[in-house]
Amino acid sequence: MKFLTPGEKIFTWCNYLFLALLAAATLYPFLYVVSASLSSSNAVLSGDVVLFPKELTLQAFRQVLTEAGIWRAYGNTVFYTIAATCLQIVFTIMGAYPLSKKRFMGRTPISFFIAFTMLFNAGMIPFYLTIKELGMLNTRWALLIPFAVTTFLVILLRTNFQSIPEEMEEAAKVDGASDFQILTRIYLPVSKPALATISLFYAVGTWNSYFWAMVLIQDESKVPLQVLLRRLVVSMNPTEGMMATTDSTVLFSQETVIYATIVIAIIPVIVVYPFIQKYFTAGAMVGSVKG
Repeated sequence: MKFLTPGEKIFTWCNYLFLALLAAATLYPFLYVVSASLSSSNAVLSGDVVLFPKELTLQAFRQVLTEAGIWRAYGNTVFYTIAATCLQIVFTIMGAYPLSKKRFMGRTPISFFIAFTMLFNAGMIPFYLTIKELGMLNTRWALLIPFAVTTFLVILLRTNFQSIPEEMEEAAKVDGASDFQILTRIYLPVSKPALATISLFYAVGTWNSYFWAMVLIQDESKVPLQVLLRRLVVSMNPTEGMMATTDSTVLFSQETVIYATIVIAIIPVIVVYPFIQKYFTAGAMVGSVKG
């Protein structure tokens, strides 16, 4: 058993203290939002809610769940997340697999141009004009096609594919397997941790994105939930259903409704993450030391 010196003990306890403070600073906003959404309007307005709910009530959640606009936006977000993640995974695999092969002609210049986009891009206005000229403005495709690939994740998956022993591929070729069979029967099953990690990156990124949806989509029937949240939190612009409320406390209850909407928006991510967490570290680190 190794005994720690006084200096090592102080360093260890300082690390524990720092990590505890960091965890508290990270968790407190989330706990406050949950507590405020479960508290009465008067308690939130008066500042009585600090950590735990005060005057427990589900009024804010009832108001959110009966608002048709929120459910429509919620459905749009689910659609965008599922469709975009599936599309992104397919394109990422299609880009990473050939780039991981030394026999692929032009691998080096193509890899360079792909990595080049991580540092330089045309800018927001040219990007917007491109979407407009392609006729995708104010369509669901505007949030799917232009964001179908993330360069960093292509490189990450390519590195993971390169870490798989070439002997496995050679043995499969001896048995007459094609490149597609090698990809689907060897590379993808072995790369489940990496694929799960990349899927999580894509899904969470799509679920939380709002800027380009706000810019490219003007049709209220197509906007995702995050755009609605932005209006509620930043612009304080309630939906038509909230504006129609005749209760004299609408200005007070609006804040609790916003908190309730935020809680409902993050529930799917919280539910899904524990099932993918076991793949996260392995998927992010596998093959990371190989160039």
